[in-house]
Parts: sequence; C-alpha cells; structure tokens
Amino acid sequence: MSKLLKEYVRMRIKGVILFVIFSAIFSVVFYLYQLPLTAVGYGVIICLLVGLIFILWDFRDFIKRHNELERAQKEVSLYLDSLPRGRNLIEEDYRKLVNNLFEDKRASEEEKEERYREMIDYYTLWAHQIKTPIAAMRLILQGEEKEESRELLSELFKIEQYVEMVLCYLRLDSDNSDFVIKEQALDPIIRQAIRRYAPQFIRKKLTVEYEGTDARVITDEKWLLFVLEQVLSNAIKYTNKGRIRVYMMDKILVVEDTGIGIKEEDIPRIFEKGFTGYNGRSYKKATGIGLYLSKRICKKLSHKISVESKLSMGTRIFIDLSSMSLEVE
Repeated sequence: MSKLLKEYVRMRIKGVILFVIFSAIFSVVFYLYQLPLTAVGYGVIICLLVGLIFILWDFRDFIKRHNELERAQKEVSLYLDSLPRGRNLIEEDYRKLVNNLFEDKRASEEEKEERYREMIDYYTLWAHQIKTPIAAMRLILQGEEKEESRELLSELFKIEQYVEMVLCYLRLDSDNSDFVIKEQALDPIIRQAIRRYAPQFIRKKLTVEYEGTDARVITDEKWLLFVLEQVLSNAIKYTNKGRIRVYMMDKILVVEDTGIGIKEEDIPRIFEKGFTGYNGRSYKKATGIGLYLSKRICKKLSHKISVESKLSMGTRIFIDLSSMSLEVE
C-alpha cells in the first residue's frame, strides 16, 4: 500500500504544487488589499477538506485501476479483451499501441512456428529416408569378410546412432510425443541394448558382465532402451580395456565401466546440451547430445539419472527407476 501511495503522490504532485501556488497568490492579494487573513484561512481549509475528499475518492479509483491492469497482465498473453478501456485519449492511444504490438508479435510468432514446423517435417522425413540406404549398405557389407568391411560396418553403426539421435531429438520437441507408459520387464530391454552393441564390445575386446534381472518397472520400453543405449555407447567409447558391468541395486539400474573416467569439475555439467568436457576435447568423439537427451527422457519418464566417476578409475551411471510420478515439460 505504501508503494502505491508513493506512486500516487508522485503522479499527483503537480496538482498539489498548483494548489499551494494558488493559495499563496490569494494570500498575497488579500494581504495587499489589507483583507483579513482569516478569510484566506477559511477558504484554504474548505478547499483542503474538499480536496481531501476528492483525493480519497481519486486514490480509491487509482487502486482499482491498478488492480485491473495487474489482472490484465496475466491474461494479455492470451487475448487483449481483458485490458480495461481507456478513460481518456492518452490511455486509449496507449491501449491501441499495445494492441498493435500484440498483433505484430502474434503474427511474427505464427510465422516462426510455421517455419519451425516445416523444418521439423523436413528433418523427420530426411531421418526416415536415410535409413533405407543405410540398411542397403549394411546388407552389402555383411556379405563380405574383409577387415575393411568390418571397419565400415562399425562406422555405419555410428551413423545409425546419430540418425536415431536426430529422430529422438525431433520427437521430444514435437507436440505429439509417443510415450507409452506401462509396467515392463526390465531384463529384455537390457539384453536388447547389449545385443545391439555386441559387435562394438567384440571389436574393442571388452568384457560384458550381466546376469539378468526379474525386475519390473513402470516405464516406456522404447525410450528407456534409447537411454540405456546412449549410456552403453559412452561406456564403450571411453573404455579401452577391461569390462562394462550392468546390474541392479534395488530399483536403480547401474552401468559401470573401467574407462578413463570424468574430471571432477566436469561431472556437474555432463548432462548439459552440447557439453563435452575434457574427454570430448581430448578424444574428439563426443557430441554432447546423448546424455542431454537421456536426461530429458528420464525427466519425462519420471526416472532419475546421475553419475559417479573419478578420472582414470572408471564411471558409474545410475538410472533410478523407482519413481512413478510422471512429469511432462
């Protein structure tokens, strides 16, 4: 209230000054004509009483007007009908100005949305179409037993990963996400991810340890599989020798490797978009997108993903599957 009172006084200060000036003029005139100053005093008191009544009424109207505009601020992003009508020409001019700015902004946003939808449609189409030549190349290379063919198959697998990443990125930002949340057996999902990366394990001569689990979780099979594949991909990428172990701790899925680890100062930022850290700069293999997407997917699935690592001593990724409170961005 004190803030409103100060603002009101600031707005009406010219009128108060004008009243004081007029009172002083009348006092001087009465004094020059040797009229009783009590006449001036009575006039000033009467004017003050009338002015006080007017000020109280005007201040009440000021607060009411302020509250109307404050409510309109919360609704103006949807429509402008909530804006109160101008009480004079200046207020009406401001209202028209706001209306023009709003219409320009809405037209600009609609144009931007249209361009964005066209871009999403194009890249979605591209990502689906590129799968056909990739599949054809894989069939051709699988028929050959040369070392060069195996190398090309490995690189082709990376291309497939990047295409899946593009599709995942597009689907996450689309209005129609295809999440199907239900109770799932966890073991088939884990085995599917391990089988897909089996050639990469063999190529790098890494041992995989997984004994199976009978756990059942509330999740989306396809999206959880994507997260697990990204985690395994990183584990393989930064592990040159040793093993990768997948196991459960209560409702927490753990992927542990004996790789190069993560610098302590990089750990808080590894889920940020585009962040590659020391390892990414040293090995020139990271995109900084995989773990970022994994974090977003886990948030939508109400899972939690975290990391524990020490440089040169390996990394453990924890995917907490116990939460059941679904969150939509």
